[in-house]
Amino acid sequence: MENLIIAGQFILSLSLLIVLHELGHFIPAKLFKTKVEKFYLFFDYKFSLFKKKIGDTVYGIGWIPLGGYVKISGMIDESMDTEQMKQPAQPWEFRSKPAWQRLIIMLGGVIVNFVLGLLIYIMIFSVWGQEVVGPKDIKNGFSVSQTMKKYGFKDGDTFLKVDGKPVENVLDVNKQLFLRDVRTIEVLHADGTTENLSIPENIGKEMWQLNDLKPFTPRFAAVIDSVIAGQPASQSGFMKHDRIVSVNGKKSVYWGDFTSKIQESKGEPIVVEVDRNGALITLTVTPDENKKIGVAPAFNPGENFTVQHQTYGLSESINKGASAAYWTLKDYMAQFKYVFTKKGATSMGGFISIAKIFKPVWDWQVFWANTAFLSIMLGFMNLLPIPALDGGHVVFTLYEMITGRKPGDKFLEYAQITGFVLLLSLLAFANGNDIYKLVLGFLS
Repeated sequence: MENLIIAGQFILSLSLLIVLHELGHFIPAKLFKTKVEKFYLFFDYKFSLFKKKIGDTVYGIGWIPLGGYVKISGMIDESMDTEQMKQPAQPWEFRSKPAWQRLIIMLGGVIVNFVLGLLIYIMIFSVWGQEVVGPKDIKNGFSVSQTMKKYGFKDGDTFLKVDGKPVENVLDVNKQLFLRDVRTIEVLHADGTTENLSIPENIGKEMWQLNDLKPFTPRFAAVIDSVIAGQPASQSGFMKHDRIVSVNGKKSVYWGDFTSKIQESKGEPIVVEVDRNGALITLTVTPDENKKIGVAPAFNPGENFTVQHQTYGLSESINKGASAAYWTLKDYMAQFKYVFTKKGATSMGGFISIAKIFKPVWDWQVFWANTAFLSIMLGFMNLLPIPALDGGHVVFTLYEMITGRKPGDKFLEYAQITGFVLLLSLLAFANGNDIYKLVLGFLS
């Protein structure tokens, strides 16, 4: 049932985004008196699930859920209708329109994506407000990974300012470090002193290479919630509800202290003292090659930080929504560069990975937040200068406007085929990664 709820949210969100994106092409095409032959949700290779002709346009639903399209007369697009291009150009065709009109038609879809994302974010802040954890709301500070300790951060720190600006939500600092070129962070140490720490320029790359994307985690009690069967902890006698007291003779009150000792062990046996129902028990465990022992913590957010709910009026919602849309796009662009690394390629995900951002319960706030994110993501992806995407058509049109020379139909045809093959290959690779991860999870 949970998977059906996730799938339902994903399909509804995707369908909404596709229809509105294609409307972004459809409306300016109609305004410029360009004939639109088809308007489709999903692709209709060989047959359609539904279709109805109204005026000059056939509206339908295809059976291949990989997107959607509008077929505009006189344009080489997903339909690859090259026969039409061999006929004399007609005044209602795309190729007969001025370059500036064609540019607007091609940009219409991504403009809708960006505007839709902005409007949804404004709605979210207006209707639901926002939940934040301020510097004073984190009860025990943060546990700090070894990556950040060398730059002056200490266990128990909390954050006051990032690049001189007060921190609104301390839980966002990990993301800001990874994606936003942070240069300084003012911290409040556990002893009450403050310090302004400098951050190296390549910190995001370092976090990525070390797989340390969350170097700061709220400190919470070192209590075991679950023990994975067959893993070192299970074989060494660890049990659910064990409270970690010390590791190698050193006091370990917080979970971060415990995991840090495991990371520092270099694969050697470590001696862990646990409190089990009031009795102190000593256990010896050797971490595996990934420096894991196979335990999960008991984490109760309410015991570790206080969440503040903030509400906003319309003008505040507009400002907050605009900021959220801007940073969503900027952060997505910033992380896109990691796709071109070996690790990034293996991390690519397809439809299953995207669907997993939705909750297994129907939550409208989360649904709209995810839809806003996907809308902006699709807008950015469609702007990439790849033939078969809107961005490819935009590049060719801009080339024509600048040089006064229009690319030949044969060139556009070959470019479209090349782009389409590239996109299908990337799609197959990304979804293949998803399937591989599912099978690996099933077998493990």
